[in-house]
Amino acid sequence: MKYYIYAIKSKKDGRIYVGLTTNVESRVQQHNAGKTQSTKAYRPWELIYTEEAENRLSARKREKYLKSGIGKEFLKSLL
Repeated sequence: MKYYIYAIKSKKDGRIYVGLTTNVESRVQQHNAGKTQSTKAYRPWELIYTEEAENRLSARKREKYLKSGIGKEFLKSLL
């Protein structure tokens, strides 16, 4: 099974959320539908970054990196 690391940006206040999933399109729809408690208040969201990982472990490591200060700076540099 392939895993994807994704980053979404709130159109409301510009905050960035990083997560991992096996289906990016479905996951972003869940965020925009308010089904994720931590992102519900900051809808709507737009997808700004995706990356494929070989397995869940490598995806989790990359997700943790992108959630760090230097990882967030990398994501902001893409905007």
